[in-house]
Amino acid sequence: MTSATHSRGPIGFRVRELTAGAPIESVVLALAVPPLFLHATYQPHVSIPLASTSVDVTLADVAIAAVLVAAVVRGRRDGFGPLRSARSVLLAAAVLVALGLLSLATPAVLGEEYGYATHSVSALKFAWYALLLPATVVLVRSGAEARPLFAGVVAWSTVATAVGALQFLGLVSEFEGRRPGQREPSIVGIHDFAALSGAALAVGLAGLALGVARPLGPRWTTAAIGVGGLGVVLSGALTGTAGVWLATAAILLLARSRGTMGRRQVAVTAAVVLTVTAGTMLMRATAIERFTEFLGLRDRIEDTGVESYAHRTLLAYIGVRIWLDHPVAGVGWQASSEDWAYEPYLADARERFPDEPDQAFPSPAHRWGVQNLYLQVLADIGVIGFALLVALFAVAVRAAARGARGSPVPVVGLAWLLVAAGVWAGIGLVPGVPLDALTWLALGLVTVRG
Repeated sequence: MTSATHSRGPIGFRVRELTAGAPIESVVLALAVPPLFLHATYQPHVSIPLASTSVDVTLADVAIAAVLVAAVVRGRRDGFGPLRSARSVLLAAAVLVALGLLSLATPAVLGEEYGYATHSVSALKFAWYALLLPATVVLVRSGAEARPLFAGVVAWSTVATAVGALQFLGLVSEFEGRRPGQREPSIVGIHDFAALSGAALAVGLAGLALGVARPLGPRWTTAAIGVGGLGVVLSGALTGTAGVWLATAAILLLARSRGTMGRRQVAVTAAVVLTVTAGTMLMRATAIERFTEFLGLRDRIEDTGVESYAHRTLLAYIGVRIWLDHPVAGVGWQASSEDWAYEPYLADARERFPDEPDQAFPSPAHRWGVQNLYLQVLADIGVIGFALLVALFAVAVRAAARGARGSPVPVVGLAWLLVAAGVWAGIGLVPGVPLDALTWLALGLVTVRG
């Protein structure tokens, strides 16, 4: 006999088990996962002309709007009390977002030309995604209400990992055609694939560590570890692996505080993380070899063009130089990619990195940016912005530590935040991407107490 009670999800688990105790508004948040974790290439969108630029409204933006409506409906019915208990995280996030918007005026203060229309749209997109934080606080108030979201991430990670595996085998094309046997972007993008996969893996590792208090059932936990771990490997993002290590450390520490961590769980967790790390390093073996040549640890064998880690080191150098000359307030929102911001340091950069090809250096044709969130915040918003970023992270960690004894949700929330923190080391301040969504969702989850 078939009924709603026995209906099954995409990987064979009962849907009723996942939604029991969760209001429909919390399910809306889970249903937003696919569009939020989907590359813009695959999203339908509408471009709205605005001054000298345009505003692209994507399916992800529609999903955020739906989540906000659901949060308002839930709040009007059950109250907005959780926002008060999450006020420290909300306040820190609001101040950081406000500073980002205010930094749009910095180039004018410096007397420099600046694409105000384009950068204003970018800053507003950052603020728009930030609304996922208060929405998550209102929509997720207990472990039962978080379960659909966790299952949605694991299920969508399963889809992304399957696509990534087919790309790796050369059976499915990615953005640049069929390129088997290398790191793959799946349907998300390289870094965002690592973030999504790391988030799924964190759900599984939390389930392994927390025992009966796990966020999802045993089969979901196993699936999360499998598809999440494989996805991280296929993405080939070592920053994602670094995030997984940070997340694992947090999970183990919080599980120990709950008294649920045994030797077996530690051994299995270590085996999983070491396997994922080894797989990712194997995927990036060539890039690692080129970086050792760049560092002078081995002789350079051949000129291989722009190499990932050497390139990031070069861009980091320019980012630090920009910040040192504008230490307090930086040069303005995403202004580190403007010609006037990086050109004063090109000569020194070429002297410091003489073996790097011309295309590795920023130029009007290659606006690389800093490609590291933390250095870009310093360069664009200065030490003030960096201090606010650290403060936001600190209050989130404190909130998670306080709530972890009573609920598995803050444990997963902190793990997601640390996965994101690792991945952000390999990508600049890019609003409106899946990594952005994961960060704000995580900040909302660390405040859950039920």
